[in-house]
Amino acid sequence: MTTDDVSRYLSTRAGFRFLVRPARPDDEAGLADFFTHVTPEDLRFRFLTTVREVGHDRLANMTKIQDGQTENFIAFTDDGKTIIAAGMLACDAALEKGEVAISIRREYKHRGVGWELLRHICEFAEGKGLKSVESLEDRQNHEAIEIEREQGFEIDECPDDVRLVVLRKSLRQTRL
Repeated sequence: MTTDDVSRYLSTRAGFRFLVRPARPDDEAGLADFFTHVTPEDLRFRFLTTVREVGHDRLANMTKIQDGQTENFIAFTDDGKTIIAAGMLACDAALEKGEVAISIRREYKHRGVGWELLRHICEFAEGKGLKSVESLEDRQNHEAIEIEREQGFEIDECPDDVRLVVLRKSLRQTRL
C-alpha cells in the first residue's frame, strides 16, 4: 500500500463504518477545522504540549505528499464529508521503526474509531516492512494506552521524560 492507494472503508466492532485515505494537500482547511473539534486535553496528548490551535506549518506537514518516511491518514464519516480522525506514521530513515499518533474528533470518541485506525496504520507499517511501531504517550492518556495494549503494544518507561511512556509493538515483516 502506498499513499497513491484509494480510500478504504473500515468498520468498528460495534458496526460503525468510516472511510480512511491518505492525506492530500487540499485537506489542510478540513484538518484545521477538525482540530477545533478535538478536546484541549486530546490536543495536548497528540502533540505532547499545550496547543491552542494547530497552525499552518503543522497542517502543511500533515497534508503534503511525503517521501515515504511519513504517512498521514484521514478518517471521514461514511459519506466522506466530515473528518473524524487523523493518524500519522513517521518512520526512521532505515524504514525499520515507526512512530504512530492519532487524534479523534470529540463526538466520535468511544465508537472504536481510534482502535480501528491504529490497527489500519499498524497493518500499513507491516506492509512497508517495518519491524516495529511505537507510540509516545502521556501517562495520563489511559484510553490510548489501553487501546495500544489491547493491540499487543508493550509499555516501557520513557528515558527522557518521566511524564511519558513508550508503547512498542513488534511487527511481522510482510511487504506489500
